[in-house]
Amino acid sequence: MSSPPILMEAAMWLLLVLILILLPSTATPAAAAAAGHGEETMKSIYAGPKVLPVRLGRPAFGPESLAFDHRGGGPYTGVSNGRILRWRSDRRRPGWTEFAHNYKHATVEECGEEKKKAVEEESVCGRPLGLQFYRRTGEMYIADAYLGLMRVGRRGRMAEVVATEAVGVPFNFVNGVDVDQETGDVYFTDSSTTFRRSDYLLVVLSGDATGRLLRYSPATGNVTVLKSGLSFPNGVALSRDATHLLVAETASCRLLRHWLRGPRAGHTDLLADLPGYPDNVRLAAAAGEESYWVALNRDKDWAVNGTTTPASVAAVRVVVDGGGGGGGGGRVAVALRGFEAAATVSEVVERNGSLWFGSVDTPYVGLLRLDGLV
Repeated sequence: MSSPPILMEAAMWLLLVLILILLPSTATPAAAAAAGHGEETMKSIYAGPKVLPVRLGRPAFGPESLAFDHRGGGPYTGVSNGRILRWRSDRRRPGWTEFAHNYKHATVEECGEEKKKAVEEESVCGRPLGLQFYRRTGEMYIADAYLGLMRVGRRGRMAEVVATEAVGVPFNFVNGVDVDQETGDVYFTDSSTTFRRSDYLLVVLSGDATGRLLRYSPATGNVTVLKSGLSFPNGVALSRDATHLLVAETASCRLLRHWLRGPRAGHTDLLADLPGYPDNVRLAAAAGEESYWVALNRDKDWAVNGTTTPASVAAVRVVVDGGGGGGGGGRVAVALRGFEAAATVSEVVERNGSLWFGSVDTPYVGLLRLDGLV
């Protein structure tokens, strides 16, 4: 019997620590770079103890990304056995129900309706990562790490694959996704053309820089490569004015900005250095400023001492000085700490005065009432 996935990931992270210690010159760009863009003035909040677990129910595990539909329903989340779940906040019977699944759940016995159990190899049944709705149609777009970019209608059930390659190069590790609510264009990342999601730590260890930022047009079905040569591009978020995208580059601990419109269109620049390895990125609800919640899989201190503590940074809010349209730099304004040592944060979504947390390492979604915390 093979080792449980969570133990295998822990072992690989330990291997990464040893390599970073033994080969400091290799680790310098990704793990030991000095944090910048206002990190020294960030406000720290020990939020972890106040997070309420909204448990998924066995065998569901690893709610990586979160989305809310056009009516405000949800959250919806993808889990490790390849399914999309929806939270119903019915006062009498609140709980999670299945919303969608992919074609493998109809064609592969291990993934079937009557086999709703933990799947040892996640590639067998697919692994939904990033999720986002196009509110005008109610359609959900799903970044499945193994199956490609997928879409399902507002009533859920069977999701369809809409894209599996760009310019003749197959997707290998589809990861983050966001949708332009005006045009319907879908922005997403393919984290590596060399390594798959099951070997994601090797993307960091090897220095792989084959990741791509992509755009899918529902009107034409075409996929455009916006930027290639990225080091583990992960989460992606469209700015409110739709002039640019923010992209989490995990291996380099950076938040990048790719311009879609204006005089800088087509160019990519550094928005902020981060205190850890970023995962998903989502717009924050702060009034009067452009800011984003960035989840961190691990912080940089972990790469030095090999452990996480209550002081470790699990997520940050990055504020864009002067507004993103003006090309201002980013600064880390808030750091969330105090989370479980064994749990990582993969996404933070701000909604109606609360923060919702996704994590590939937990059997629950986290919920934090802000109440003036940030």
